[in-house]
Amino acid sequence: MLDIREDKDGVTFRVKVQPRASKNQLAGVMDGAVRVRLTAPPVDGEANQACLKFFAHLLGVPLRSVELVSGHTGRNKTLRVCGLSSARVTELLNCS
Repeated sequence: MLDIREDKDGVTFRVKVQPRASKNQLAGVMDGAVRVRLTAPPVDGEANQACLKFFAHLLGVPLRSVELVSGHTGRNKTLRVCGLSSARVTELLNCS
């Protein structure tokens, strides 16, 4: 089950990124974190930017509404999305 924390402005959740994948896609939930495969390499912040764009598109919010809170240099990251509830994020990510 996805571990989502909600506050007055939005939600935060954990993401585990697999860079240099064959295509951008969700890969399920593991240990409370969303697993995502990205085609971008983990060089010069490319995977971080690809991660933000992927989730902005998937959740239907502007890129400026998605922020990388922690994990700038690792595979385990925490994202913050403004303007959505935890129920809506769970529904859009199709994970329970």
